[in-house]
Amino acid sequence: EPVTEFTWINRYMNWSNLCLLSGVNKYATSFGRIWLSVVFVFRVLVLLVAAEKAWGDEQGNFRCNTAQPGCHNVCYDHFFPVAHVRLWALQLIFVTCPSLLVVLHVAYRMERERKHTLKYGEGCSHLYADMGKKRGGLWWTYLLSLIFKMAVDAVFIFLVWYIYEANDFPLLVKCHEDPCPNDVDCFIARPTEKRIFTVFMVVTSMVCILLTLCETVYLVGKRCYECKCIWIRSKSPFSLECNIFLFKNYAGKYTF
Repeated sequence: EPVTEFTWINRYMNWSNLCLLSGVNKYATSFGRIWLSVVFVFRVLVLLVAAEKAWGDEQGNFRCNTAQPGCHNVCYDHFFPVAHVRLWALQLIFVTCPSLLVVLHVAYRMERERKHTLKYGEGCSHLYADMGKKRGGLWWTYLLSLIFKMAVDAVFIFLVWYIYEANDFPLLVKCHEDPCPNDVDCFIARPTEKRIFTVFMVVTSMVCILLTLCETVYLVGKRCYECKCIWIRSKSPFSLECNIFLFKNYAGKYTF
């Protein structure tokens, strides 16, 4: 069986990798869980199941009305410098890798806790009240992963728009690249189908950016509210609203 970009995507997005990535759910907010669902259902599955039909043998289905040697390849490279599927595959890899950093950071915390327990015994105090609590370095790792995911999606949306001229797929295109004689008519296979899938993937990327932005605002807003509550407690220790908030979210860190 020939190895295509779809075979490669299937190998990367196998069940073990998806299960590892789904472990991020333990540490994500509600927005993060929705983001992960959108990535799995509307991006990975659509790319593997539907896009393969539209981009299966793209170069073989690209036809030009000339027999000039090399013209067909030059025209194809001009209109499709990078295949959509390969761009989307790279986008999925880059956009999911930051989430794995959160899992690795938690694994680092667990290893530190294990070594601490081995050194001082089971009855010693814990280094972390909750391994998965987004505090300290883990909070910054999580925040940076969100920013990186938004940046990756935004960059790839721009690349698709820039390379493919606003996602336009006409049935007939004119090619006048060397060594083609004069203007050559070339025909794109399944142009409407390609346009629909491209718009769909761009829209889902925008939805993912919006979800990640909401999660970033929520995360930063929650931290700001925590700082505000700490300041209020320093002035008024019996503030009911702030005490309830700190108890629910940071019971192991503050004394009540």
